[in-house]
Amino acid sequence: MFAPSALLAESADLLADPWRFQAHPEVWLLVAFVVGAWWYALKFIGPYTPEVRAGEPVATARQKRLFVAAVLMLWLASDWPIHDISEEYLYAVHMFQHMTLSYFLPPLVLLSMPTWLFRAIIGSQRVGRVISWLAKPVVAGFIFNVMVMVTHIPALVNRSVSNAPLHYSLHVGLVVSSLLMWTPIVAPDPAMRIGYGGRMVYLFLMSVVPTVPAAWLTFAEGAVYKHYDIAVRVWGLSVTTDQQIAGAIMKVGGSMFLWSIIVFLWFKRFMADHGERQSYIRNPEPSLTYEDVTREFERVPARPEPPRER
Repeated sequence: MFAPSALLAESADLLADPWRFQAHPEVWLLVAFVVGAWWYALKFIGPYTPEVRAGEPVATARQKRLFVAAVLMLWLASDWPIHDISEEYLYAVHMFQHMTLSYFLPPLVLLSMPTWLFRAIIGSQRVGRVISWLAKPVVAGFIFNVMVMVTHIPALVNRSVSNAPLHYSLHVGLVVSSLLMWTPIVAPDPAMRIGYGGRMVYLFLMSVVPTVPAAWLTFAEGAVYKHYDIAVRVWGLSVTTDQQIAGAIMKVGGSMFLWSIIVFLWFKRFMADHGERQSYIRNPEPSLTYEDVTREFERVPARPEPPRER
């Protein structure tokens, strides 16, 4: 008799205060596991790998900083308050969470990973071949964009926010497909990266497909996702405004982020080529010595003289 009343009271409390703190121990355990696995790998696996024995550091200072940034980003995107506001109140925050998990987090993870650790995670040759195939630009781009489209299906979104296993499964699928998508760009193993020109074309194409759900959200009339059509409006945003902001985050935020990387890659390639052409360091032309001339004459047999006419 009292249990339903307690649940109703808790629900009313949450509706009255969207910013009420909610603990997520599953997120804390995930973060602790990631940090512990990283520490264990660097301490007990890395020093005995062929790459490290050949002189490669277990992890550079830059890789350690990027790992800390990736862990903090994972924690902030998955814990209170972003998780709770995105799940219960604002689809714009939900979109920001997805953008973080698919656009910002994966490149940090890959850039923070030493080559030996990446190869150890891939594992055996058979698994490595499968992952290498899945990480090919066409395959990885297709998987990623399909996952992006699937995670915006209204029926699936409305169901996932009230179904924890489905919700976390979609997040795992989004992160995994995003890691595959980013592998041709920033893979720790140079053999799995594509050239500068290919990266720029690839990233541009990755910025095109998300414009479809972004435009749909921006110009939709009424609530696309019924779950977010509730009485409590965080920051006073209406359902329509919330959806328009979500569309803008997906289109402008995602596209500008990818285009900024394209510009960076173009300048990096241009400066590398320009530096080679403008370098004042020139390899000296080899000088021809008397010994070289004598050696060549000795190497080449003399031509026979033509017979004289009598």
